[in-house]
Amino acid sequence: MTSYEARAIAPAALRELRETDDAGRPCVPYTATEAGSPLRCCLRGGEAGERIALVSYAPLRRWAAAGRAKPGAYDEQGPVFIHAEPCAGPAPDRTGYPFSRAGALRTVRRYNAEGHIVGGRLLTIPAEEERGYDEALTEAFADPEVALVHVRAVEYGCWHFEVRRP
Repeated sequence: MTSYEARAIAPAALRELRETDDAGRPCVPYTATEAGSPLRCCLRGGEAGERIALVSYAPLRRWAAAGRAKPGAYDEQGPVFIHAEPCAGPAPDRTGYPFSRAGALRTVRRYNAEGHIVGGRLLTIPAEEERGYDEALTEAFADPEVALVHVRAVEYGCWHFEVRRP
């Protein structure tokens, strides 16, 4: 069992993204022709035949808006895949961290309560995937200034999930 909760995009944000994404563009759904697109609404890979969309998402901006943080220049947006229609979200019996495979490269980016980057690290996911994530997240939250962590793919820079201070 993982030590930290990987958080998907919140349902309220998904409703908005399915209309207009965080770059102001309309959502354009399509039918996936192959499996594998990492769906950030339910934290699993997509299947061929599913209706999905690639939208621009600003996770730090949305987190900051829920509080009083002001990320300034650290606010960024990037591409994420979501189901084109509402889904059940992450499976309650899901185990491990999403989109994890030994050898994959991830950034574990740390933010303070203002939404400013206060560190990060490169994670090469080890064979014991959960242990690798748990260690990286424990290291991040050992700094009392860290309020939020974003896990991103190195290859594409896209946001995979967030973890909030336990």
